[in-house]
Amino acid sequence: MTARWSGLIWIGCALALWELLDRSNPESILIAGPTAIAGYLIDNAVLMTRAILATGGSAAWGFLWGNIAAITLAIATILMPRAERSLAALALLVFCLPLVATGPILRVLYGPGAGPQITLAALAVYYTTYLALLVGLRAVPQSWSDLIRIYGRGRWTMLAQVRARASLPYLFVGLQIAAPAAFLGAMIGEFTGADRGMGVLTLRAMRGLESEATWALASVAAGLSIVAFWAFGKLGQALVGYAPVVLLSPPRSTTGARPRWMPFAEGLGIALIVLCAWYGVMEAFELNRFFAKRPGDVAMYLADMSNLQTLLAALMETLVLAIPGYLAGLLLGAVLAAALVMAPTLAQGILPFAVALRAVPIITTAPLLVLALGRGVTGTVTIVAVMIFFPTLVACLEGLRQTPAALLELFRSYGAGRWRLLLTAQIPAMLPAFFASARMAVPAALLAATTAEWLATGRGIGVLMALTSSTSDYNMLWSCVVVLSLVAAALYRAVARCERAVLRVYAAEQTA
Repeated sequence: MTARWSGLIWIGCALALWELLDRSNPESILIAGPTAIAGYLIDNAVLMTRAILATGGSAAWGFLWGNIAAITLAIATILMPRAERSLAALALLVFCLPLVATGPILRVLYGPGAGPQITLAALAVYYTTYLALLVGLRAVPQSWSDLIRIYGRGRWTMLAQVRARASLPYLFVGLQIAAPAAFLGAMIGEFTGADRGMGVLTLRAMRGLESEATWALASVAAGLSIVAFWAFGKLGQALVGYAPVVLLSPPRSTTGARPRWMPFAEGLGIALIVLCAWYGVMEAFELNRFFAKRPGDVAMYLADMSNLQTLLAALMETLVLAIPGYLAGLLLGAVLAAALVMAPTLAQGILPFAVALRAVPIITTAPLLVLALGRGVTGTVTIVAVMIFFPTLVACLEGLRQTPAALLELFRSYGAGRWRLLLTAQIPAMLPAFFASARMAVPAALLAATTAEWLATGRGIGVLMALTSSTSDYNMLWSCVVVLSLVAAALYRAVARCERAVLRVYAAEQTA
């Protein structure tokens, strides 16, 4: 009861401060207080209800299909370890597709209806759940794996009786983080030409500088995302009543290491598969070459140095801001997670605000943040950091809490203090979740940066994609999609290499 009342007091103080700021700046277009938001929602109750049902339905269907795909992919990765690299690479390339550019293409392919919204919602969530679930499926002591093999059981038995149980805490963390992402994907899909939904209303409010409408839409979207987040958290607590038992698996033997040329051969094979699938789908459905570009069309377009230079110049503008925001978000999330573990009473006050901050769709906050912080470095870096911060906080907080109980009791029996326990037991236990979040955050950082550019700053590859979409320059649009996906994949691989080097020491079971 005390913790519940503490959280309500924090929320009440925040609402009062919010209202005070609004009333002290009545001429400002940057803020609308709770009273003004409530008034707008009452006056437009019917319109908002229709928009919520439209966007919520698309987000729910996308969430469902995206998570089904994630669970299927994670199981396939565990059961077919030889195909893991290929499956992971293909899943990564799909996840790295920039939603800002993919949305207009999907709108042309689907036509009217909710197809683009559902697809973008699914694309926004499936990789989040996939990474979290994969960490959980691997969180099994080597001794358990050996025991299953001694009794002559196979991978299916290991999966059903051991890995599935170990993965449940991580699965629900993935579902929690994915819930706000589904809403964001659905709203971006509505930006591409839908006739109803919260994305449509948001676009109208931003164009008309209607601060009350913008804040009302942001508040409703945040509220729905928070409800989904806490619902999956409570469901996870109800279904998962045990602590993990992984201590430190021994490093895997390096005998029989793969030849040096093998990664290059795998990369070449994956590239060929992607190119063939790309070309094959276009030809199989006889899609018009005007908007459905083939690999050869993109290659010929980028062979023109002026086109390539335009694209690369815009890309560099984006990366210069996305990378600092990415690093700042990771650092802030990890540090705050450690602070909440050291001082659990702070979690009741800070965590609801962190959830609300992430739950507000970036497409509603980006213009307001840019107006408040400017169109320079600070505004975009802040937007990217906000996008990265919350998933990192949740993942790291769960990772810290997944420290095996036996290990905690061992440290306490030797009289270890809080700081020693944090540095030598809890942070090593957190590392798999942190790196999973760091990998997942690479495409998210690019999404945040391009969205901010598209809606507010007027520079970078986000604006280039928006302009080419509005002018039907599909050669440049597809080229942006390809180049941005390749950059995201390259940055992802760089983070993955760092991860493997660290986890070989602290969590060898994750380096399967």
